[in-house]
Amino acid sequence: MQIHITARRLRLSRALKDYVEQKVGHVEKYFNHLVWAQVILSVEKRNHQAEIVVHASGQTLRAVGLGADLYAAVDIASDRIAAQIKKYKERLQGRHKAAIHAPLMMAKGASRGLSEIQFSVIKQVPLHSLSREEAVREMETLGYDFWMFLDRETHQVHVVYHRQDGTHGLLQSVKTT
Repeated sequence: MQIHITARRLRLSRALKDYVEQKVGHVEKYFNHLVWAQVILSVEKRNHQAEIVVHASGQTLRAVGLGADLYAAVDIASDRIAAQIKKYKERLQGRHKAAIHAPLMMAKGASRGLSEIQFSVIKQVPLHSLSREEAVREMETLGYDFWMFLDRETHQVHVVYHRQDGTHGLLQSVKTT
């Protein structure tokens, strides 16, 4: 892993550079697919700040540490980035295990002729005749992520939902032949 160190408003000593390389290089033991790291050290009045940006395969992680001196700030930032890397690694391992075990679970269920799908809640929802805008307002009032309603114009069942980009989506039922 390459480590780039940038010093702002300070002169980078050899001891500080070695310390930063040691602390940032230490996080590589948690995850060996790190591409490169950028460390930005800055001092403004009495504020000492260390920012570490690590580029892993498919992910960019960032941590900032503020301390009484630069060594303390580097310690805080490296501890935070190490925690993020551990969490990212666990998340990747969880996906990997799920991808491996999912076909096995499906095969077991298919061989027994049983479905592995379980419902924890089944609700009966009365359908109200609403416009799309009214359905969105009702969904937001109730604090839900989606809302099923009977469209006032088409008399069909639709679902409105929140999208990740902050907009709303509409699912319309379509009869297929």
